[in-house]
Amino acid sequence: MLGTPTSEIEVSLASNKGFWLLLGEEELFVPYAEFPWFKKATIEEISSIEWPTPDHLYWPMIDVDLSVESIRNPAKFPLRAVSEST
Repeated sequence: MLGTPTSEIEVSLASNKGFWLLLGEEELFVPYAEFPWFKKATIEEISSIEWPTPDHLYWPMIDVDLSVESIRNPAKFPLRAVSEST
């Protein structure tokens, strides 16, 4: 019996400006300026990520859900939460 296929996802690099996500063959930058929920998160919290569907990412340790498309094209998603300490 074959196993369930899984999509590869990982955080490849983090800096004081944001972090890089590898989603299969695609690499995306997640800037803290656009996604302030991650600014105070630890590397462990950022690296604990789930990819349940092709357009859905979930960080369970910080309870953040994002559309992959919102990372690719943040200008198309103007409504977003504002961090209390940005």
